[in-house]
Amino acid sequence: MVFRVPEGNVPDMSLPGPEWNPVAFKEWSLVCDAIAEGRQSVILRKGGIAEGRDGFHWDHSRFFLFPTHFHEQADKVKLHPEKPTEPGDGSIHIRLYVETLNTGLLTDWDEIRRLDSFHIWSEETIRERFEWSDEPGISFAVIRPRLLVEELVLEDSSKYGGCRSWVDLPAEETEHHL
Repeated sequence: MVFRVPEGNVPDMSLPGPEWNPVAFKEWSLVCDAIAEGRQSVILRKGGIAEGRDGFHWDHSRFFLFPTHFHEQADKVKLHPEKPTEPGDGSIHIRLYVETLNTGLLTDWDEIRRLDSFHIWSEETIRERFEWSDEPGISFAVIRPRLLVEELVLEDSSKYGGCRSWVDLPAEETEHHL
């Protein structure tokens, strides 16, 4: 399976305009680290409990990556990290902004297995996500990440909690970090 951007359709990673409404995609901090280090270029998502009846959708083509620790378990990735990744100071450290190059839904397990070299999750973890619900399948996004000029540090808050994929971020605190 080859992913490419159609000719003449180079993603726009330009700076935000006056209607700036920043959003973040919640992802395990281990995955955020792998993306920042170039070890992962695809995100696979089934969706959280709070996604509603219609399930998960790639609602945004550009977003910050919001590192989470709530559901994170090191034994669910291929390589187990030796150091803890949680800051432990009650803050959230955001350092990546992402553009999706291609998104969709995969319903064939063989297609998903071909993505193995593009992510750090164990096969068991992906299989569990794929088979969750009555209809097997998993959403994917091929991404182009960009490290922020300056790490965005937010105070943790209940408004960022819950089993949902997307969270709104404060525009005034995010704009100058790109």
